[in-house]
Amino acid sequence: MVAKYIQVFEEMVSKYEKEFDSFQEIHNLYMKDPQKWQDKFNEEGAKIMEIVRTYENRLCGHMENTNNATYSANLAEKFRGEIKKYLPKLDMIGVKITFG
Repeated sequence: MVAKYIQVFEEMVSKYEKEFDSFQEIHNLYMKDPQKWQDKFNEEGAKIMEIVRTYENRLCGHMENTNNATYSANLAEKFRGEIKKYLPKLDMIGVKITFG
């Protein structure tokens, strides 16, 4: 049996395949040259984060106000971890780095 967070991840990537594929290209360019690609990365990344948050809420949202809050946080972390296998710089979306 596949873990629920993996099912939700696969559903999200399948439904938004075009968006994730497009962002994957920008993500890879950003990894090679963050200074050049930072603005585009953040702009397109904001759209990806909206999708991610929607699915994360679907996965964990009903647990937040229960005794399962810790479990919910762990589940969210596993879900994000699955995404980071493909987009390691996910946490950098929205971050502004000043290059000097």
